[in-house]
Amino acid sequence: MKLPLEGGCLCGAVRYRIDAAPHHADYCHCRMCQRAAGAPVVPWLTMASADLAWTAGEPAVYRSSPAAERLFCSTCGSQLVFREPADPGTLDVTLASLDDPAQIRPSHHIWTSSRIAWFETADDLPRYPERGPGSAD
Repeated sequence: MKLPLEGGCLCGAVRYRIDAAPHHADYCHCRMCQRAAGAPVVPWLTMASADLAWTAGEPAVYRSSPAAERLFCSTCGSQLVFREPADPGTLDVTLASLDDPAQIRPSHHIWTSSRIAWFETADDLPRYPERGPGSAD
């Protein structure tokens, strides 16, 4: 992986830079991610909040649950970040919003208890019914 990692939204109004290697990446199958993205799964990278800098524009914030916020471009609607205010030290960035998403490969699947029955991935990565390894709960 070559640092910094850069990415942004579909229209280019909101851009970011990541200055350190992420902790890990995963595929999330939870219903909230499915609805927010309109897709059966969303790949995320988890990282230290301090390592992300907005380089163009500012994302809008949507409180998607009592415990979580999603940051997105208010112009094109691209979802960029998931964060939990109770855990300000980390956040998740949508892997596909990177300029070169092929640099980072997810290592596992989370929230497979919500997996849509008609969608199956053809990999042998570990699967977790709820949060994955290293989670607080």
